Amino acid sequence: MTITPDFIPARETDAEPTAVAAALAEIAAAIGDAHVVIGDGGEFRDPFQPIEWDAFATAGVAQPGSTADVQEIVRIAGAHGVPVWAQGQGRNNGYGGAAPRLSGGITINFRRMNRVLELDPDLGVALIEPGASFQDIYDAIEAADAGLMVSVPDLGWGSMGGNQQDNGLTYLPYGKGWRNICGLEVVTADGELLRTGMGAMADNASWNLYPRSLGPTIEPLFFQGNLGVVTKLGLWLMPKPEVITHVHVDVARDEDLIPLVDILRRLRLDGTIDGVPCILNTLLIASTIAPRAHWYEPAEGVIPDAVIDEIAATIGIGRWHLRFALYGDRAVNEHNLRKALDAFGAIPDVRIRHTTTGPEEWASLPDPSDRVYAGVPNLDWNTMAGWRGGEHGGHMSFAPVAPLSGRQVYDLQMWLKARFEQGGLDHTADLIVVNERSLCSVAGITFDIDDEQATAGAYRTMQELVREAGAIGYGEYRAHLHFMDLAQEQYGWGDHAYRRFVERIKDAVDPRGILSPGRHGIWPAALRR
Repeated sequence: MTITPDFIPARETDAEPTAVAAALAEIAAAIGDAHVVIGDGGEFRDPFQPIEWDAFATAGVAQPGSTADVQEIVRIAGAHGVPVWAQGQGRNNGYGGAAPRLSGGITINFRRMNRVLELDPDLGVALIEPGASFQDIYDAIEAADAGLMVSVPDLGWGSMGGNQQDNGLTYLPYGKGWRNICGLEVVTADGELLRTGMGAMADNASWNLYPRSLGPTIEPLFFQGNLGVVTKLGLWLMPKPEVITHVHVDVARDEDLIPLVDILRRLRLDGTIDGVPCILNTLLIASTIAPRAHWYEPAEGVIPDAVIDEIAATIGIGRWHLRFALYGDRAVNEHNLRKALDAFGAIPDVRIRHTTTGPEEWASLPDPSDRVYAGVPNLDWNTMAGWRGGEHGGHMSFAPVAPLSGRQVYDLQMWLKARFEQGGLDHTADLIVVNERSLCSVAGITFDIDDEQATAGAYRTMQELVREAGAIGYGEYRAHLHFMDLAQEQYGWGDHAYRRFVERIKDAVDPRGILSPGRHGIWPAALRR
């Protein structure tokens, strides 16, 4: 028997089951039976939701092979009044995986549309389909010997299109401030095609080179939005530098986070450090190496501070670990490295290690973090979800944005640590420095999905975190399916002026409300409440 716990904000489509079945049958006739799955197929669901829970359930999955297929799917679904939920690979597991926000509709999954359609080594740009994984893109670049790099996240199995449309983070310089994508092709709610930016002009060679438009720039509306289904993306690629210098900085105490962040901010603002540095705490790194039981035997309670220090000593890291990379000619990197060493070296008991390597070494670097900062996708950190529960482990991410100010970052982390421990949870933290002035503080809540009571407790703790953080001025940059409405509710300035404005756009361009209803708290008029 499947159930939906009363604390989960589950919602179902108003479309009749006969209409959904008819739409799926017509879509199968249009794109091929082999490319339509009835139900979730055991795969297109939230993999970290207990199997007994039936929230966020799709009625079926359509896997198009072309833009024309997507147009047909949208037209057919619209004719039957059936909502669609578009995704890339559907592997964003910490935020709900391949599940839709609204149950009972049709999922559009882009795993078949995974091609790199064009690659220009001179301009450093590619045109890709939304299902092209980071590995697909890396392989295409290497096969063409293009001398370019793609900015990747820690896990390389997802798609660039899905990642970027959900404001996902990648770590090379083009990942800073989401500079990877330029120029979109979009299927609108009526099944028509739209191209953004210079693509609004036929045969404009600057479509994927110039990021703005003549008139209002609408491209950002399709990121975390539900106003269209993206079928092509322009992707900026970075020329391979002569060398990369990988730098790792460890500080011994929680309070050392204050100077660590302040020094990093200064080096970001003056251009010494580019890309997207990360600051990780001890338990986050420990989770990438072995399950919790390896480090601390008692299953109940949180890991004590003294044991965290022992874990840090065993791994050879500090309470907080900063990773970043320098890109450029060897002489330039040596200059910037000296500046960084002098600056971070002022922190008492700091430890710094660094290595400099050339392109022929990047794919075989022993540290998966170093490979990521060299644009080499890998899956080495996939084990972190098994911190509790091993193969049956799950996690969700709470991800507020904070100023890049040492004192504010420290205070936020200590507040989060206290709230996690109050809920009986270990505090794992990944502070991702998205630009020179702010960071995304990603805290992972882990649980054993076979332990329904513990999983429910983790969900409730997350709900409380979203509300309490909103009350003190911290909002999430992306949200799990379960918390999308709650996260959006925190952005209440001007009686929710932002949400009301976007809702008016939604009602104008998607009057039937069929495109990804509820994504990040934006609902069509018929489902708004």
